[in-house]
Amino acid sequence: MSVAVTALAAHFLVGLDWQAALLMGAVVSSTDAAAVFSVLRKVPLPRRLSGVLEAESGFNDAPVVLLVVTFSEMGNGGHGPWYLLLGKIVLELAIGLLAGLAVGKLGELGLRHVALPASGLYPIAVLALCVLAYAGGALAHGSGFLAVYVAALILGNGKLPHRPAVRGFADGMAWIAQIGLFVLLGLLVTPHELWNDVWPGIVIGLALTLLARPLSVLLCLQPFKLRWQEKTLLSWAGLRGAVPIVLATIPMVADVEGSQRIFNIVFVLVVIFTVVQGPTLPWLARTLRLADPDEAEDLDIESAPLERLRGHLLSVSIPGSSKMHGVEVTELRLPTGAAVTLVVRGGSSFVPLPSTVLRRGDELLVVATDEVRDAAERRLLAVGRGGKLAGWLGTGGSTAVWH
Repeated sequence: MSVAVTALAAHFLVGLDWQAALLMGAVVSSTDAAAVFSVLRKVPLPRRLSGVLEAESGFNDAPVVLLVVTFSEMGNGGHGPWYLLLGKIVLELAIGLLAGLAVGKLGELGLRHVALPASGLYPIAVLALCVLAYAGGALAHGSGFLAVYVAALILGNGKLPHRPAVRGFADGMAWIAQIGLFVLLGLLVTPHELWNDVWPGIVIGLALTLLARPLSVLLCLQPFKLRWQEKTLLSWAGLRGAVPIVLATIPMVADVEGSQRIFNIVFVLVVIFTVVQGPTLPWLARTLRLADPDEAEDLDIESAPLERLRGHLLSVSIPGSSKMHGVEVTELRLPTGAAVTLVVRGGSSFVPLPSTVLRRGDELLVVATDEVRDAAERRLLAVGRGGKLAGWLGTGGSTAVWH
């Protein structure tokens, strides 16, 4: 829907030919995951809305890449009838999805049951699995973008050993990649040429932001029970970032006529509308009363396997907004086979009593056997979200089986 509406605006309002208009619609239709994630860190949205935005911004890259490549090659007439082209796109997405699921699930299973000789090898192993997912999907003539995203999604949500270290390593790699990306994009831009495409960029951006995006949100979310406030926020939250600019380089490589102008318009559109939409999204969420300042922040739990002892050490950090603050150790009601053995507070450590009250900023060392490790982690997360009455409040981690 976004591609079609934006392409119509680019053709009739800006005067681009149909191939360039379709390319423009495909390039700018993809929301940027990095931009969305960075804004969501500052906006305490309900989990349902933030999950929708994260999933959309991550999953839409793969089909958009296929569309951009397809439209870039329209001139040579080598794709055959449209239904064959559509079937090819669906097949590539299916292969990429299967490749990502296979690598992600097998990788998570392997990392959870294989003790590597050093904790620093776990981030490297996760990175290697992501490379394997992309390469495997591409070699199988599928979508490598979808394969690597699905695999990373599974690994990122899996209960891997040394999970915070893996996440920190991934953040560092992401920053390095973004720095390199923007340096390369800067080398492709000719600043004095951008002035001629400011108004076309604004016109297409307005059509995308005020017409194409809201229309696609309303139609796609019609089967789901979302309030108008939530649909309004989702319509405004279609942030663009580096991804559309990168996609605009594909027509340049394919030597499509007018590709330099497409790149310039996309660059102007992204800069202007990111500056407008990004800072106003938190304000809009508060105005629509969708921001949830009382949303509890999840605990940071790191797990290190103890192979010979058939147990796990869980390192738990209590963030400032966690509802575990004020809960006594005995009120955690951990399953039999799990216990809090050490508390680090204010630079000093001590062995807690059952009556010890946990505080914000505490770091806990929890020992759990293999059999109850997952149950102990679920209970800790549930208490962090719902406090001592987590089981009664429906926040997960039923306490009945652990009495």
